[in-house]
Amino acid sequence: MAEPVREGNLQAPTRHALDWRNPDFHDETSLFREMERVFNICHGCRRCVNLCHAFPTLFDLVDGSESMEVAGVAKTAYWQVVDHCYLCDLCFMTKCPYVPPHEWNVDFPHLMLRAKAVKFERGGTSLRDKVLTSTDAVGRLAGIPVVAQAINAVNKLAPARKALEAVAGIHSEAWLPAFSSRPLRRRLDRLPADTPGEPAGRTRGKIALFATCFMNRNEPGIGEDFAAVFAHNGIPVTLAGKERCCGMPKMELGDLEAVRAAKEVNIPVLAALVDQGWDLTALIPSCVLMFKQELPLMFPDDPEVLKVKNAFYDPFEYLLLRHRNGRLNTDFKQGLGKVAYHAACHQRVQNIGQKTRELLALVPGTEVEIIERCSGHDGTYAVKREFHDYAVKIVKPVLARVRQAEADHYGSDCAMAGHHIGHFLADGRAPEHPISLLRKAYGI
Repeated sequence: MAEPVREGNLQAPTRHALDWRNPDFHDETSLFREMERVFNICHGCRRCVNLCHAFPTLFDLVDGSESMEVAGVAKTAYWQVVDHCYLCDLCFMTKCPYVPPHEWNVDFPHLMLRAKAVKFERGGTSLRDKVLTSTDAVGRLAGIPVVAQAINAVNKLAPARKALEAVAGIHSEAWLPAFSSRPLRRRLDRLPADTPGEPAGRTRGKIALFATCFMNRNEPGIGEDFAAVFAHNGIPVTLAGKERCCGMPKMELGDLEAVRAAKEVNIPVLAALVDQGWDLTALIPSCVLMFKQELPLMFPDDPEVLKVKNAFYDPFEYLLLRHRNGRLNTDFKQGLGKVAYHAACHQRVQNIGQKTRELLALVPGTEVEIIERCSGHDGTYAVKREFHDYAVKIVKPVLARVRQAEADHYGSDCAMAGHHIGHFLADGRAPEHPISLLRKAYGI
């Protein structure tokens, strides 16, 4: 007689709230017990071996132990697995068959987050990692015109990069972002006065952009392209009155108190915009994910956090929602030819589908080849001396797909991933953000 199918096995993955304020969350003995349980499940499955280097590290530790079982791996070696996880969430959302509501309740990324939080609390985080994830402080300093010019110049000098690697542990061959002395906030300081939006579906027709550290300080031109595209679609645009980093870099470090502090700055500002009739978006998928998923999981009982969550959209998700209700301008002036489009991990795990590909495919004379594979950049992982070679290994299949496509354009929703790909593609072409390609298609 066949076993009955357990209810819930065919349900969509569900996330439990992160119980990060529970003392047991930070108990190392309890943590190692849960890691051993989950590692045993992963060892018996191994479906995620090709996602990142965390899983090969785990399986090599098991296979290299005397017993060839998880029980034979020293608990201190578990940290090697933790250090290679950059919380992309792909294992949870795309590979693992044992995520909730399965009774085994495997949430590998949040287990690794718990381990990172324990490590941070124990003082196991380096000064370099604390500085790299302090994006607001670094951006303010590097945004000073003379400082920006100096940093950008030094980053192009091989001897200086070698010295930086020796002193700070930042790999000499990694791509590093340039800093702009004219941030996005200054470029968009003359946005039109607030006008009523035209609702379409569940969109209210006017959008507030959370500028993000990267778009504000490193690549503000993409933010200008965003404002032009949305204005061309009759959607009023504003910037959040003030902002701090969304908190994702500190979250990946395990500094959950810093995440809470950033939330206390950002959420009141964004919630007030929602109350004023604005929808919300950001141009970095990680920032969108932070407000749509991670903060609600950390603060599930905060009504302001949930209000922001429900009003936050990926920019291409927003435009396609408008399109379904006849509110997208489809008067494209220029085809894009073939586009090799890398779908960022933190966009893929938002459960919104291939919205960027769908929208670009609306442009006549455009063929989009989607690449659903992690680039291995992760904001800081690829720049660290000890992890850079692994990041290069992870991006190689993406490089092969871009080369094979022989496309007219390539890029990613994550601008940093796009530059990481371009850095090792090294064919003289620069990556182009999809919102910039859309502006080009509109001819505006």
